[in-house]
Amino acid sequence: MSDAASWDERYGSGGFAFGAAPNRYLEAQAARLQPGMRALAIGDGEGRNGVWLAEHRLSVTSVDWSATGLAKASALANARGVRIQTVVADLVTWNWPVEAFDLVAWIFVHLPPADRAVVVARAAAALAPGGLLVLEGFTAAQEGRRSGGPRDAELLWSAALVREGFAGLELLECLEGTVLLDEGPKHQGHAEIVRALLRKR
Repeated sequence: MSDAASWDERYGSGGFAFGAAPNRYLEAQAARLQPGMRALAIGDGEGRNGVWLAEHRLSVTSVDWSATGLAKASALANARGVRIQTVVADLVTWNWPVEAFDLVAWIFVHLPPADRAVVVARAAAALAPGGLLVLEGFTAAQEGRRSGGPRDAELLWSAALVREGFAGLELLECLEGTVLLDEGPKHQGHAEIVRALLRKR
């Protein structure tokens, strides 16, 4: 599935494709969060990460190209008594704000190389000085596993791609290896991932 319509179909099938709980690596950054921080959750789908950030009293913008997913994100936020701003947009063509966010959550967003380069540059520019970028993505070692991720190898991440793409940011942490995913029906089982935490100087 590689276009908005197919993701609308996926998110419209009932339940939460990737669960309603936040990504565990993002959750591990809880101590770094402060009320009032401005957060951007890209590719936020059904809102599990954006809503969790809002529950920590951050001002959250969730962007995804699936209107169906973001409608569920808004409903999840309402059910949990928080508010998020949702933007239906393609990350490549979206008019990104500059130096507008204290946190960017880039969780399992996989793009073709040319598109990834555009979005990486814009995500870095969207961070305010001192802002953090939290990233988790599947690596090439995920091939053959059934725990999620794209089948096209060009869409996959590596620690080297993180370091190269975000060279202008300070790399605080970059880990590559195996984790056990338990994130809704679409992310179940052992998976090969990269996790990175970066800061804008």
